[in-house]
Amino acid sequence: MTLPYGTDTIEAVLFDLDDVLVPFHTPAAWQWAWKPQGPLLGDRRVRSAVKRSLKAWDRRRWQGVTGKSPPADLAELRRQLADTLAAIAGHTLPESESEAVVRRFLRPAGEVERFADARPAIDRLAGVGVRSGVVTPLPAEAARWLLRRTGLPETLLLVAGDPPGPVVPERAAFRAGCERLGSEPARTAYVGDLFWSDVRAAHRAGLRAVLLDRRDAWPKVQAGRFTTLDALEGTLAAGAAPLDADRGADE
Repeated sequence: MTLPYGTDTIEAVLFDLDDVLVPFHTPAAWQWAWKPQGPLLGDRRVRSAVKRSLKAWDRRRWQGVTGKSPPADLAELRRQLADTLAAIAGHTLPESESEAVVRRFLRPAGEVERFADARPAIDRLAGVGVRSGVVTPLPAEAARWLLRRTGLPETLLLVAGDPPGPVVPERAAFRAGCERLGSEPARTAYVGDLFWSDVRAAHRAGLRAVLLDRRDAWPKVQAGRFTTLDALEGTLAAGAAPLDADRGADE
């Protein structure tokens, strides 16, 4: 079965995991990882630090896609999380403390938040015979843990950030996800939350890419942008991907 995508159709959907299917960079997650016994972290401070950090991470990953820098690997992801922690704290933490916080952040044992629209979206796709899966730069252990803790099937995970395989946003990683779903890139949609290294990178790999902007971080991007997975099918049916939104996006 297929879903409409403009005048074409798609037969499979690949999802990013963090902040798309599973809440990830949330104040509660950082609170548990760093200060589980308090004091309470300021919600506005955490969200502001996360927004700045994700913009920088998006640019860094995009540089890897365009060849301006080496591809961002799992080790660099851990460094990015340490940088986010430092931004939240307002200073650099000792290396041992920072590493411990990042480990806890990647595999939370506290209360794990859920997106109410995630499981229904996966179920709707399955109901019309459209295959779905997850490609993520997170380590496989953390990705499976998050899927399980939020009530999503671990079998959704197709590509993770563990070496030696390709890591999204590398073209080979997106295409490996398509291959494991048994779908051609041109007949596969990708849902990500970062404009450059998710949506634009997936498009470069030949997929139909749309932007799930839960944080309203990319308000100038119009085509192919939506804020809840409840609008997934409608956004795909419109068939307008944010492919030439460079002038309206915050690079």
